[in-house]
This record gives sequence, C-alpha cells and structure tokens, in this order.
Amino acid sequence: MGSASSAYRVIYLDVDGRSQKVVFSRFCSPCDIKELFCTATGLSRNTTISLLDSTGAMVSIDPTMPNNSERSPYKVVPITGGQLADKEELFQNVLTQVAEQFSRAFKINELKTEVTNRLAMLEKRVELEGMKVVEIEKCRSDIKKLREEMASRNNSSFLDDNKKLTPRRDVPSYPKMLSCLEHMYHDLGLVKDFNINPITLKRWLLCIHDNYRNNPFHNFRHCFCVTQMMYSMICLCSLQEKFTQVDILILMTAAVCHDLDHPGYNNTYQINARTELAVRYNDISPLENHHCAVAFQIFSQPDCNIFANFDPEAFKQIRQGTITLILATDMARHGEILDSFKQKVDNFDFTNEEHVTCLKMVLIKCCDISNEVRPMEVAEPWVDCLLEEYFMQSDREKAEGLPVAPFMDREKVTKPTAQIGFIKFVLIPMFETVMKLFPQIEEVMVQPLRESRDRYEELKQIDDAMNEVQKKKSENLTMGGKKK
Repeated sequence: MGSASSAYRVIYLDVDGRSQKVVFSRFCSPCDIKELFCTATGLSRNTTISLLDSTGAMVSIDPTMPNNSERSPYKVVPITGGQLADKEELFQNVLTQVAEQFSRAFKINELKTEVTNRLAMLEKRVELEGMKVVEIEKCRSDIKKLREEMASRNNSSFLDDNKKLTPRRDVPSYPKMLSCLEHMYHDLGLVKDFNINPITLKRWLLCIHDNYRNNPFHNFRHCFCVTQMMYSMICLCSLQEKFTQVDILILMTAAVCHDLDHPGYNNTYQINARTELAVRYNDISPLENHHCAVAFQIFSQPDCNIFANFDPEAFKQIRQGTITLILATDMARHGEILDSFKQKVDNFDFTNEEHVTCLKMVLIKCCDISNEVRPMEVAEPWVDCLLEEYFMQSDREKAEGLPVAPFMDREKVTKPTAQIGFIKFVLIPMFETVMKLFPQIEEVMVQPLRESRDRYEELKQIDDAMNEVQKKKSENLTMGGKKK
C-alpha cells in the first residue's frame, strides 16, 4: 500500500484522446473536484459538466467516486444551459419514480406507523402487566414476529436488482448488527436469567450505537466485531460451563462498551497534547477511563438500564467487573496482564476469583485485537482503516509539534511492516497462551494468525526485493553520470 493511498484519490480523464491523471484529496468537496476536472480538460472552472464512463453511463463527481484506470478514462462533457435544464427535469422525474417505487416496495410510511404503534403497544403491555413471565414470553414472541416481518420486507425483489450497490463505510446500515447483538444476549440466556426488559435492551443498544463516533477504525463496526468475537469464544470454549452467568454478562457488556466515544486519537496523543481527558484522568488510561464513564452514564438513564432489576450489591459487582475489563484493553498494560496470566495458566483454577478475573481480562484483549483471526478478505480492510486512523493522528502530531510514533508515520510504515511484528510478538503469544487452557482455539484462531504472519512476511520479502532493484538502478545511474 502506498503511503498516501488512504488520503488521496487518482482519477484518469480522456483529454483529446489521451489519458490525463488527476489527483485530489479525499477531503475535497464535489465542487473542488469538478473545478479540477474543468482545469484538466481546458474548460472554464465554472463550466457545468457531467462525467461519463467508457460505457456512456454517468459517474457521480464526489470523493467516493469509483476508481478507474488509464485504459478506461472518464470523459468530461460540458453541459449547455438547455441541456442542463433538460437533465434537471429528467433527473427530477427519475427521482420521483424511484421514490414512488421505493414507497411501494417498502410501504415506508405504513411500516413506520405500524412499527411505532405495535412497539408502543408491546411496551405498554410489559410495563402494565408488571413484567409477568407469561407476558414477557408473549412480548418476545411478538417482537420476533415483527422483526421477521420487517426482514422479509427488506429482502424484497426491489433490493435484488441493486445488489451491486455497496454502502460507503461512513454511512453503513446498522440495524442488522444491532439485531445480532440483541440475539447474542437472548441466545446466551442473559435476558431470561436476569429478567432484562427486551425493549430496554433494544433502547440500550441503540444508545450504544449513537455514542460511537464515525472514526475510520474505532467505530460501531469495531464494537460489533469485538462483541461477536467474544460471543464466539464463549461458545467455542464452552465458557458457560466454567463461568457464572454474571461473568458472561460482564464479558459481553464490557465488549459492547469498551471503546465508547473513542475520539480517534490514542492515549499517547491525549497525554502529549495534554487534552481534557488526560488532565481529568491524570494520564492514567485516559481513553479507557472515559469509555467506562460514558458506559455508566448510559446505564444511569432508566430507559437504557438493562441492569434495572439487579439489587445494589449485584449491580456493584457488575459495574466493577465491567470497569476492570474495559481498563484491561489499554495496550500499555499488555505485558503486565499477559505475564500475570502466564503464571496462572499451568495450574489454572476456575474456582479462584483472581484466576477467573485474569482470564476474563485476557479474553477481552484477544477479542479487541482479533481482526487477523478472521479471513484475509475481512482482516485486510481493517488494517487499512487502522492505518488511516494512525496517519490522521501522526499528521496532527506533526502539525502540533508532538512526538510521532514510527508505526503511525505514513512516510515510514507499510502494511507488512505494521502487521508482522504485531502478529509475531503480540497476537500469537497471547492466543497460544490461551490455547493452553482451550486447545480448541488452535485450528480456528491460532492457525489463521500463523498463516497471516507468513503472508505478510512474503509480502515484505517482495517489497524488499523491489526496493533493492530500485536502489541498484539508482546506483547504476549515478555511476554512469560520474563516468561521463
């Protein structure tokens, strides 16, 4: 990956039969990009233009426009006043037709009214009937039917015609992830065992989603992936046979809340820049302390308190357990936590509270940095997202005159160099230690890590060989110049 690939876009235009390269920042506005295209093609900057691909189809002019190549440049076509009016009229007609089809296909207004009325009725039933077990089960059944009905409407043939349209990363569709998180709590028996109001669970998850920022990496998608990996480890390692249900509840809830309101700049930046968070928490895990504070601010809202039915002593246990796990995700404590676990793992005692707490801390750490456990086509885009966030931070640190970590510097790091050391010296040792307690994770988790390490080492060898060839070419050119 080039050092600036996440910050700049390259588009090729057809200018009088030759390909013209245009480079612009992904932060440019559509207006800025249009003016660049006009300048590149010799048109006035204020000219109204349209962009056509090799098939004659129109291409949207914005920072997320599809990439092309020198062999398939886009054609810039100026639009006259009459053409513009005709196109605007045509565009409005198309929009009107799409809106009508959309409304017919999904019955949006009717569905919204129906959902609102039915959920209000369900909420009233749960609250008025005093949370009777029979009513809760009936409510759960009704909600399940409602969810299935909405899913069936969303899977209509209208969507099948648009499978090629993929959502941008910054405006993803979250309802499915929210539904999956909700299912995990039901499937693990947490809702039933702790008498959690199903509607409160929905409200809490929606509030959690709203309190994750739209960072390249530390966003709600990351929250979902970490929680999904925790759910997988609970099932794969049969943890419900070894832990109490309270422990399972703490593991899942800590995973959901572990990066709430992450600002996209790590603890090192917070401390060096002397931010409000660093001052508030005395430079001690400022981000992780903030995640905990936001989590329990949300729980303090009655409509979002899934622990409402716990007595004060039980809530205190859950609060302390959740805080302990979220604070454990500070990578500055990685060596300390892993060393403590290594001392216990050979004689691990599931009846020892200290042993169990240490294992839970290691489990949430595994889940938090588990992307390389996943298939390559899933893991690699996450590396791009993480590097994008690192580069944002290092650019800001350079601008503010703060120290810059080499692994965050866009001028020094590549994907292979970023991943090899992390996989070899952080991920594999930690997962192999957990494997001593749960051998079943070797095939599913440890082996993919080893394969990922080998793949990135091969990529680094290729990069090194290409750099060596380039170096020799430069040396030969220099020697040739001296002989002359």
